[in-house]
Formats: sequence, structure tokens, C-alpha cells
Amino acid sequence: MAHTNDHSGHDHTGHDHGPGHVHGSTDKKRVLIAACLTGGFMVAEALGGILTGSLALLADAGHMLADSIALGLAWYAFHLASRPATVRLTYGFGRVKTLVAYTNGIAIFVIALWIVYEAWERLQAPAPVLGGPMLVVAILGLLVNISAFFVLHGGDRESLNMRGAILHVLGDLLGSAAAIVAALVILATGWTPVDPILSVLVSLLILYTAWSLMREAAHVLLEGVPPSLDRDLIARDIEATIQGVREVHHMHVWSLDGTSNMATLHACLDEGVDAHQAVSAVKKRLASEHGISHATVEPEFGQCADDGDEHGHQREALQHPGHFH
Repeated sequence: MAHTNDHSGHDHTGHDHGPGHVHGSTDKKRVLIAACLTGGFMVAEALGGILTGSLALLADAGHMLADSIALGLAWYAFHLASRPATVRLTYGFGRVKTLVAYTNGIAIFVIALWIVYEAWERLQAPAPVLGGPMLVVAILGLLVNISAFFVLHGGDRESLNMRGAILHVLGDLLGSAAAIVAALVILATGWTPVDPILSVLVSLLILYTAWSLMREAAHVLLEGVPPSLDRDLIARDIEATIQGVREVHHMHVWSLDGTSNMATLHACLDEGVDAHQAVSAVKKRLASEHGISHATVEPEFGQCADDGDEHGHQREALQHPGHFH
């Protein structure tokens, strides 16, 4: 059996695996601006919440405190991602952005639960709220959050790290809007329970979006197949379009950070086929038709070298997609 491995062009220290290089620099600046805006107003909003007795303002200030820290982490993640790969970290630091996005999701989740608890306590023991000053602080907070949101909104929204940053600011924006509504109701009717009730409604919305972010980031960290791709259909496409490729198996498709897709696979070739040309054709097909920017293709003739090992069932899995995803 002739068995060759083509790994040409796979020196990871020389390859560009870091996604988002087109947006990376501008996204980094956007996140830093948003962090400064959020952190700067957080102190004023916290003081306003204490002076007016508004849970909505305190809740939004709590969001802004956590968000300024989270945005700082997001900025640092972009900073790390720009570093080149090393001998020990052959893919570079691109996945740090996904890890930060997951951490941000957890932070948002915890904060939202804390707000729900505080709102329950406030409903059990209502406290007076100064509607006028609360309205002024809430409006200023809304303007700051709108500014931060538009700064981030122009970034790369396919990046999980950027989406996590936007989610933090969106939570702050909704919190400020809820505080404004609560202040208007209190000024008009004097009904203070609206303050914790609106805080809970905003928290429930944030919980849902935070869970979605955490789930997507976890999928990337677990090296799941990107939602936009179908591993089995890609394998069938290669077999049908690349001349000389008899079968594709042992195929793995994953994403480094939610934007850069990667794959490894075994390509079983017909006898006499030029292995180098076949591998090159497979890589070009993966890049042009399936958006897979980096692939490692192992050409084979005859029996697979890995048959009988712990991964041997993947050949059958590709033939029966319902058994392996």
C-alpha cells in the first residue's frame, strides 16, 4: 500500500490562522472607546441610583460596572489575537476572543439573576424613589449607551467577541430605557413597584440573549461543526467534484473563533492519481465553495492507515450521517 501525507504549506508558525484581521484593528479601537464611555458614566449612574433610591439605576450601574470590565477583557482579547503564533501555540491567540465571549455570557447571566433577586426584595419592601433626578440620570445614561452601541455596531458582527461586547452595551441601553420609563411612571402616578418590575423584564431579555451567546461560544470551544456548514455534504461534494478522489473519511470541520473555518480529512485516491494535484484541488474546493480557509488533507491509496484504531468508525459515520455529527 502506498501511503503519503501532504502537509505542504502547513507550518502553523508561518500561516495566518488569526481571523478577523480585516476588522481586528478597528474592532479593537471600537471596544476600547465603548469601555471608556461605559466605565466613565458607571460611577455617575451608581451615585444617582443611591441618591434617588432607584433599583433600575443601580441595576444599570451594576451592568455598566461588569460591562466596562468585560469590554476591557474584550479589548485585551483583540490585542492578544493580533500576536503571531508560537511554537507552543501554533494557532496563535485567536480563540482567546471566543473564551472571553463565553466568560462575558456567564457574567451577564449572573448579573441578570442578581437583578431579579434584588427586584424581588424591593417588591417585598417597597422603598421611596425620587422620580425627577432618576429621570435625568437615566436619560444621560441612555445617551451614553446609545453612543457606545453605535460605536460597536459598525464592527464585525460575525465575531463572537464583538457580539459579546455589543450584548453588554445593549443590556445597558435597555436598562437605561427601563429606568426612563420607570421614572416617568413614578412621576405621573407615584407607583414605585414599576421600578423593580421593569428591571426584571429587562433582566429576562438579557438572560435569553446571554444564553444564546454562551451556547454559540461553547460550540466553538468544543470544536463543533459551524452551523453554516454540513460536514457530510462537504465530503460528498469533494467525492463528486474532485477527479480521482474515491472516498473522503476521517473528516473534522470546526471553527477557530466563529469566523475562520478549518478542516482535516483523509482523501482516498484512485491508483495512479497525482496526490499533490488531488490535495491541491481539494483545498481549493474547500476554500472557494465552503469557506474553509485552512485544511489538512491526507491522501491515501488502498487501505486507510488508521483502520482499526479508535477513530475507525468515522468512515461508517460519513456513510451514515445520522450516526455522527
